[in-house]
Amino acid sequence: MNEPVVNADPAVIAGLDHYLTLPAKQQPTWPDAAEVAAVRAELSVLPPLVFAGEVDILRARLAEAASGKAFLLQGGDCAETFADATADRIRNRVKTLLQMAVVLTYGASMPVIKMGRMAGQFAKPRSSDSETRGDVTLPAYRGDIVNGYDFTAQARTPDPRRMLKAYNTSASTLNLIRAFTQGGFADLRSVHEWNRGFADNPANARYQSLAQEIDRAIKFMAACGADFNELRTTEFYVSHEGLLMDYERPLTRIDSRTGNPYLTSGHFIWIGERTRQMDHAHVDYLSRVRNPIGVKLGPTTQVEDVVELIERLDPNREPGRLTFITRMGASKIREELPKLVEAVRDSDANPLWITDPMHGNGITTKNGYKSRRFDDVMDEVRGFFEVHKAAGTYPGGVHVELTGDDVAECLGGSDLIDEAALEERYESLCDPRLNHMQSLELAFLVAEQLAKR
Repeated sequence: MNEPVVNADPAVIAGLDHYLTLPAKQQPTWPDAAEVAAVRAELSVLPPLVFAGEVDILRARLAEAASGKAFLLQGGDCAETFADATADRIRNRVKTLLQMAVVLTYGASMPVIKMGRMAGQFAKPRSSDSETRGDVTLPAYRGDIVNGYDFTAQARTPDPRRMLKAYNTSASTLNLIRAFTQGGFADLRSVHEWNRGFADNPANARYQSLAQEIDRAIKFMAACGADFNELRTTEFYVSHEGLLMDYERPLTRIDSRTGNPYLTSGHFIWIGERTRQMDHAHVDYLSRVRNPIGVKLGPTTQVEDVVELIERLDPNREPGRLTFITRMGASKIREELPKLVEAVRDSDANPLWITDPMHGNGITTKNGYKSRRFDDVMDEVRGFFEVHKAAGTYPGGVHVELTGDDVAECLGGSDLIDEAALEERYESLCDPRLNHMQSLELAFLVAEQLAKR
């Protein structure tokens, strides 16, 4: 199961593989161990998807956010699928994040770190290993990297070859992202162009007004002889939940400059609420790589959990190393988050705090759809800012599930999406996402909160 690494310190490799001796939750039951080993071996010699230097830059950017000098915008699909990895859909997700970032940057006069839940978010945790429909029980759908969504024995059988398809899809997605963000698409002088193709809506109208203000400001600065090289491109990072160990371990590489291990499947990797046990594989493994690491914290999280996570994942108190992603729910955030924030504030740690206002607000509608109320999402964002203001700490970012497409999955917003609309425009295979218009509305709310900070 060990992957060859050239010129690696044997002690580093032994440390990386210590996770094999520990319990690992949320892993599939592969039918053929030999095929898994063959796929792991193939993944281990493929080029890295991201590079150590990029990861190091991101860690420095996140350190700025943790100290209140920048803000992290992280968003994308709840679960990427191979079928949706098309140029148009990738462009729309990137475009939506760029628009949100412009709203935040201009509204709050603060640098915004742009990060997609993209190019790797193919694995999903499940509440059960199996799913039953009528008299038929099959393995649960664990994301396209493991098995198919169709409820058939063939589709639901875990297939390790899908990990190679996930790698190749991530590579092509990253290729497009880099082209969009470095090839002129992200030029701030094109802020009007980003709104083309989106339906008329109050959020879009508000964005157009802001774009006109930016346009006037840029023309004024150009008349003054300012250089706009910094406006033509933008940094863009990718992230996903580090869930599937048979994929993550083979994509770990040893940096030739430093001898340190980097997880090259993405720039930023997070540990989910279901896999953050201190004595299990995920925390152990991710404690050993140099990437910035996030951890999801739900409403049952105790101060002791947070303290121990800091000791395990950030023992050296390195700026930018650790991010806490809180997912409390609108009804609980004002009650449960303060004790965690205050305990960390009074310690010697300085993690980045960001809010995930999506996962704690799930509901099931009367017509059977998993959804979220947009008002609850907005209220959790407000609660997040209120808690940090009261504690004298920095609200450092927002983590949202979104799409650039005109779907109807979350109830409410300026388009007043109702349950009937879900039946017509619900596309997610897992959790409901904000559509483009709802994402812009959320960005304006966050910008207002940042301006008041």
